[in-house]
Amino acid sequence: MLVLVAPGQGAQTPGFLTPWLELPGAADRIAAWSDAIGLDLTHYGTQADADAIRDTAVAQPLLVAAGLLSAAALGDTVPGAVAGHSVGEIAAAAFAGVLDEAAALTLVRRRGLAMAEAAAITPTGMSALLGGEPTTTIPHLEHLGLTPANVNGAGQIVAAGTLEQLAALEADKPEGVRRVVPLKVAGAFHTHHMAPAVDALARAAEALTPAVPRVAYVSNKDGQVVDTGSEVLQRLVGQVANPVRWDLCMETFEKLGVTAMIEVCPGGTLTGIAKRALPGVATLALKTPDDLDAARALVAEHSA
Repeated sequence: MLVLVAPGQGAQTPGFLTPWLELPGAADRIAAWSDAIGLDLTHYGTQADADAIRDTAVAQPLLVAAGLLSAAALGDTVPGAVAGHSVGEIAAAAFAGVLDEAAALTLVRRRGLAMAEAAAITPTGMSALLGGEPTTTIPHLEHLGLTPANVNGAGQIVAAGTLEQLAALEADKPEGVRRVVPLKVAGAFHTHHMAPAVDALARAAEALTPAVPRVAYVSNKDGQVVDTGSEVLQRLVGQVANPVRWDLCMETFEKLGVTAMIEVCPGGTLTGIAKRALPGVATLALKTPDDLDAARALVAEHSA
């Protein structure tokens, strides 16, 4: 069984879209999406520097567009399940047929703008904690006023909060944590700091008509398989202010009998976690079009 997954914010790097635009029709497709959402995805994906693509309002549409483009390059792939980390859930909703591409890009554009506006209210950020146990780490974070915004499994939790709270964490790491790594994101996503963005996204979602998922859609709210389009959309709205439980998604992958995982462009983060947390599951990250042949072979071997 194959699961197709999409990464979240922070996976982007300068120029990562460049080789993908060499595929037939890809440049025209990205240009059309750029016009539709009022954002030059080609520029940001090929020429912009790291600071420019760190901007939440830019990074989120860019990641979803890259995910859609790279998944389409796989051909008529029908995975057994799909999932996304944070903003990657919008790409996953498109993979599952819940949203069409236009709706997914419209929603993520509004999401990025709304979260950027919310992040501007208070200086906040996120840091990854490597090592340690959740039973020790999470109470420690809460004691410092931080939120365990991403519980990723495989010894990784991401803390989110004010810059002062994150500085306190640097000076007072939980027992067992080896390193605290600041992330290249512009706010405390998946925390109460994003509450204003939830309202804005809810209004945007009212204009959409979601369809029933055609494959198993695994929600990062709690790792549950969601079988109605309306609930998928409701969860997409709420998750901007709620923690991501990627650890529970991986538990569900095991229960579903997943044997292979492909992570769409710009892949690497989720497959890296899976290599540690899901031993025996074949993984492949679509970083460039050079990875497509190996990905298609994996699809042929593991699709139902």
